Order: sequence, then C-alpha cells, then structure tokens
Amino acid sequence: MAVAEVATKKQELNLRKIAYEQDKEAIAPGHKLCPGCGITVIMRQLFAAVDYPIIVANATGCLEVCSGNLPYTSWRVPWIHNAFENAAATASGIEAMIKALKRKGKLPADKPIKVLAIGGDGGTYDIGFQALSGAMERGHEMVYLCFDNQGYMNTGGQRSSSTPFGASTHTTPVGSVIPGKMQERKDICFILAAHHIPYVAQCSPSRWPDFARKIRKAFEANGPAFVNCLSVCPTDWGTEPQKGLVITQMAVETCYWPLYEVDRGVWRITYKPKQKLPVTEWLANQKRFRHLLRPENKWMVERIQAELDRRWEQLLALERATGGTGEA
Repeated sequence: MAVAEVATKKQELNLRKIAYEQDKEAIAPGHKLCPGCGITVIMRQLFAAVDYPIIVANATGCLEVCSGNLPYTSWRVPWIHNAFENAAATASGIEAMIKALKRKGKLPADKPIKVLAIGGDGGTYDIGFQALSGAMERGHEMVYLCFDNQGYMNTGGQRSSSTPFGASTHTTPVGSVIPGKMQERKDICFILAAHHIPYVAQCSPSRWPDFARKIRKAFEANGPAFVNCLSVCPTDWGTEPQKGLVITQMAVETCYWPLYEVDRGVWRITYKPKQKLPVTEWLANQKRFRHLLRPENKWMVERIQAELDRRWEQLLALERATGGTGEA
C-alpha cells in the first residue's frame, strides 16, 4: 500500500487556509455527512494540524458510512473500514506492519508513518472499548480519535454510554415513564488516563488552535495517544446546522465539556472560562434537552449542575496535585 503524504506544511495555523484548502488534501468534497455535522469540521482541523503520512483505520459509524460508499470514497489518504468493534485492533496491526517493514529495510527507517484510528462514541465507549483498551495497554504507537456525538447516530439515535443524563434518545424517550436517560455518561478520558499512556486529551472544534495543538502532541507522543472531541449532531441533538460551533463552545463555557490534557501523568486544564456559565446555557437550543427546562424537571437540572461542578473541582484538584501549569 502506497502511503499518501498529507500536504499540510504549515508552521502556523491559519483559519483561512483551513477553510479553503484542506478538502484538496485529506478528505475530498462529496461526502454524505449531514449539513452542520461536527465530524467534517473535526476531520479538516485534524489534517490541517499534522505534517505526516497517515494511514487511517475507521470504525463503522457516521464518518465511515458517509465517506466510503463503494465504489466511491472521499478519502485521499490510505483508509481502511473496520467493524464497529475493531478499529483499534486494525490500527495495532498496521503499526506492527510498519515496524516490521522498517526492520526488513522495505520502508525507510527514518520516515515517520503515523497510524490514526477513528471511531464514534458507540465504537469507542461501548462496542470497541475492549480493542481500544488492549491497544493502549500494549503500547502501540497510534492516535485514537473519538468524535463524540453522544449516541448511536449512525443507526437512528439510540443512547450510548456517552449520552448525557436526562437526554431524550430513541431508546430513552421522554414520556410518562421516564424523563430521558437516567444514567450518568461514562468519562472515557479518565478511563484512558488510567491506562498510563503518554497522552490523553479532551477538546472541541470550537477552539481549533487548542484542538490542533493537542493533535500535534498526540502524534508526537512516541506511544499510544487518545483524543476525545465533542461533535455536534444536528439531526439527533435537534440543533440548527449553522450553530454547531456556538453550541459546542457553550459546552466548554459551562464546563460540561472541559478542555484538558493528561501529558505523561500531568493533568492540565487548557481552557478555564472567565465566567463559568450555568448548565442551562448548554441545555438550551437542543431539542433532546428541552423537557429538562420544564418546572417539574428542575431537580434534573440541579443534579446535572451539581455533577458538573463536582467534576470541574476534581479536574482542578488533579491539576494542582500533578503540577499542571494551567491554561496553555
């Protein structure tokens, strides 16, 4: 397999170049992702940030279905479609192959070839977690990117373990029996940090320099790295397509989705809101949460706010305890 170069020779991140040039490089126009889908923005920002030949292993999900419909593809780098559960396992095999070919002299030993595994929260938090955990524990040099749209959006909007408490989904519909999902979402970055891998990060496309910096650090980690990125889904969140970045930034400003990294055991919050907004600012303008703003569900909003405050204080304590330097 010939490895295609990703032509992103940019020392400085330039938003205009990202907007007008990136589709020529890694992902071509013509994909079938929904208008306003966060995945498109995330992918363009990712490939804008790196300067390596990359091989992609892509789990079944929205990105795979919408970018690789045989006999067509939007990918301009080597790309392998995997089942829901085995993107990390496939990426592990690719990484092992690259090392073997270099040992045999069939690839230049000094030429970096990077491996990127991609999955949604369904293929990462749930179905693919066993393969992900195994790859991280074994120490394969790869980056795993999760585009977290908080549900099984590819198959109709069912709840996943990433779905927030209180959200209405097709399998946790609001009605007379339940007021949405009644479990807290899994904190995948904490779980991956517990694998003691070189690098873990949580990010949002609404703060693209922060995301780009983290992606670069992930590819330069010299070991396994995990990056979790919030990805808006207008179809199942019930949001306006043109407001995706505004909505994801509100998740950051309310600390529902704090931006942080764990760099070789050092926890660092990379963005601290000047004024932490109430969680109602995040819940507003999303149809999946509109029932929470009814007076009878005030207790649910209070529970959500209390949990977000607890997790934020926990992050601040970890930053202090590990010597993190705060906002990057």
